[in-house]
Amino acid sequence: MKEIRVLIAGESWIIVTTEIKGFDQFTTSGYEEGVGWLQNALDASGIRVDFLPNHLASTKFPSELESLKSYDVIILSDIGSNTLLLHPDTFIHSKPTPNRLDLLEVYVKEGGGFLMIGGYMSFTGFAGKAKYKGTSIEKTMPVSLISEDDRVEVPQGFSPLICKPEHPILKNISGPWPILLGYNRVCLKPNASLILSHDGDPISAVWEYNQGRSGVFTSDCAPHWGSPEFVSWAGYKTFFSQLVRWLAKEG
Repeated sequence: MKEIRVLIAGESWIIVTTEIKGFDQFTTSGYEEGVGWLQNALDASGIRVDFLPNHLASTKFPSELESLKSYDVIILSDIGSNTLLLHPDTFIHSKPTPNRLDLLEVYVKEGGGFLMIGGYMSFTGFAGKAKYKGTSIEKTMPVSLISEDDRVEVPQGFSPLICKPEHPILKNISGPWPILLGYNRVCLKPNASLILSHDGDPISAVWEYNQGRSGVFTSDCAPHWGSPEFVSWAGYKTFFSQLVRWLAKEG
């Protein structure tokens, strides 16, 4: 079995906190990542992972097709489209730079694997700020995006419905799933395979796009939508590793 190489971009954030104590106030800052559960699950499955946090992705995400093709699967998780569209050379210095969403579409069309994982900066996202609607990367996905804020908060929790138990992505996984606490609402495209759903909305779906494969998981691979029960569940590793292997045409 060949080694599978995966690039994960996103899943990080910087927090700025202002504390007010009577007359005085002060500000503290910190950096956090949510990639650990997914990266550890793939690493433990023999899948090689490179990680680009949000603050590095604007400059370090590949700008050439051949660099993208060094990976079997590209995963975007909680990273808005502007981070990939607005390289500092363009945003600050007004220089033309490659459209990396267009490059991703070509990458999938020519045989690559692509996965978008849900979050506040995925799909259309919080207040519509992720802004993947109408981009070339939407073409590759097995789902269509809506124009407005697409978050569905489910604070009481839900267990996704298994829709295609015979699919290799779900091998050795049986229900019920641990609860999830929300997801991005999307619409299944014709000819796509619905893997998981909730109230008729896709939670996971996949399809073939020209020579490549593309998939979505519209909830989160980490808190807060990914509950402690989900990220610590034995099926978490099985699901994501089999999903990545299928996208890489190794499963």
